Amino acid sequence: MPVKYGKFELPTKIKLDEADKTETFARFVAEPFERGFGHTIGNALRRILLTSMEAPAIISVRFEDVPHEYTAIDGVIEDMTHVILNIKGALLRKLPSDDEAFSRDTKNISTNLEITQEQLNENNGQYSVKLRDIVGKTDFDIVNPDLHIFTATKPMSKRIDLKVAFGRGYVPSERHEISSKGVDEILIDSTFSPVRVVSYFVEHTRVGQDTDFDRLVLEVTTDGRISPHEALNYATQIGIHHFEVFDAIKLQSITFDSGESEEDSDKDALLAKLSLKINEIELSVRSTNCLSQANIDTIAELVVMPESDMLRFRNFGKKSLNEIKAKLDDMGLSLGMDLSRYAINKDNVKDIVQQYLNEKLGKESV
Repeated sequence: MPVKYGKFELPTKIKLDEADKTETFARFVAEPFERGFGHTIGNALRRILLTSMEAPAIISVRFEDVPHEYTAIDGVIEDMTHVILNIKGALLRKLPSDDEAFSRDTKNISTNLEITQEQLNENNGQYSVKLRDIVGKTDFDIVNPDLHIFTATKPMSKRIDLKVAFGRGYVPSERHEISSKGVDEILIDSTFSPVRVVSYFVEHTRVGQDTDFDRLVLEVTTDGRISPHEALNYATQIGIHHFEVFDAIKLQSITFDSGESEEDSDKDALLAKLSLKINEIELSVRSTNCLSQANIDTIAELVVMPESDMLRFRNFGKKSLNEIKAKLDDMGLSLGMDLSRYAINKDNVKDIVQQYLNEKLGKESV
């Protein structure tokens, strides 16, 4: 027989902050969590994101007629050590594919680099070789194709061989395992992790009249090989994968109390939001005063009001309207909501809210 546990407050959706979103940065907001779970979840996701994301990286390079990394290259300004340091900055991304037989084995990339006198003349005698010049067309997308690799000062024809592997974290050159290493093949340190920075913080949030629940804000910055959204998706699945290991010790199942029927729970959660006073949702002074002058005291009276009616209020402009819409959106509400399924309308909304508050006060006093 399963063990019955009390209800845990859990987020119903994860919000993405669209205002600050870029290709390499995203801020995710999840609420509400039970007190303490914001740090529990946030710290676990941060550690997984920083240590367990996989991406391709170059692990070795071979330049024709260059025997080792401590040597100069004829017709190249940089020595081989500087060339390798530049190659370490290469960012490659696996192209999307439906091929289920995709292998994580090391991939070989070979390019015959040709630099002509005409190219040198067009660039004042110095031709900057970019990452795209030495990678060419492969199974990988180049995130930073304009990365400078070296500067050529004379015509040349060289074969350049690269090896690309998949891995996690940072792996020094001596830890790379290559089965058929060439005599003049140079192993390099590789940064596989596509996640650069992860930070999180926990704030208080409200559920009904209680304000000690957790809001988790997670900020993820990547280097472009994967998006922050992909990174969080993968980290979540990795975490679940590891927790499944401990399912083997399960002696007894537990079920979680929902507290009430789903319909009643939805209505109670909604009324808890609707019964909040306007001054409890941290609007600007201007917006609060405008609503007060319009005799709107609660969120319930606000959400039943169509957007067009709001603009008719004195001193109420677009800026205040956008602020209110954003705040309601954070609460899962909107202007002009149809609350007929809960028997709430513009005419009885004040009575419904007052009745809810009286019933709640009666329960708390028992």
